[in-house]
Amino acid sequence: MSNDPSPSDYLGNITFTVLDVETTGLSADSGHRICEIALLRFRGGKVLDSFESLIDPQRSISPGASAVNRLTDFQVNGQPIFGQVAHEVQAMLACSVLVAHNAPFDLSFLAAEWRRLRWPPRLGFTVDTLTLARRLYNFRRNNLVEVARSLRVRIDQEHRAMGDVWTTLRVLQVMLADLNRQGAVTLGHLLDAQGGNVLWPEPQTRHLPPVLETAMSEGRRLWLRYRSPQGQVSERWVEPLDVTGDGATLYLAAYCLQRGEQRTFRMDRILEMRLDGDPFDGLGGD
Repeated sequence: MSNDPSPSDYLGNITFTVLDVETTGLSADSGHRICEIALLRFRGGKVLDSFESLIDPQRSISPGASAVNRLTDFQVNGQPIFGQVAHEVQAMLACSVLVAHNAPFDLSFLAAEWRRLRWPPRLGFTVDTLTLARRLYNFRRNNLVEVARSLRVRIDQEHRAMGDVWTTLRVLQVMLADLNRQGAVTLGHLLDAQGGNVLWPEPQTRHLPPVLETAMSEGRRLWLRYRSPQGQVSERWVEPLDVTGDGATLYLAAYCLQRGEQRTFRMDRILEMRLDGDPFDGLGGD
């Protein structure tokens, strides 16, 4: 299909892109990032294209995340950073309905990467198989593996991006067949079944120091004087990537040139910041 999907389109004519990301931690708002991504496009029961890649997150993978996805810093160090695969990811999402299990989680990490690239938000439709499982069935548990077992579909490698993509695709196909028997034949019917579209996260309005606003908008380095939680004061040059947080506490996600990796700095612990005169490319380190 060359055009964006419409709610009136028949489900058999729609291109779906199934997505899964593995991450360094649970919260994009806390500065965690994607360390593996997989996407698979299909339409009418046929796979059209696929993409998968490990991603250098430019920060350490938390022990909790590593215990789940079994990825280590050694495996992802030196892999492409997200900005180097972003256009391929964007092309896979084009003119399709995005599908994920617990879609708000995956979207939050994609949206954070889009903000770091200064890209506008993605507009389009998203289907969440987790929401569909809760609304259409009465399973004891609704995580991907348990939903797949309950629907009696094959489970690929758990908690790795492409394995979960294939499992999610099979889950979706069973759900679409069940909905079809109930008379749901269009995208609009599918979205109604899950209670509406899953929206791309909207960036929060934040009032940042002018020097930081300038650094982020012009791609310039910042010199920081920072006080650690233990009270130690350090100085470093960073390349600012994003500002995250819940409104009460804000964090600056930045590539630290001293450490050679992404670090997260609490804004209220930054004692001083100063602009460098030279712009950088906005995609990480050298």
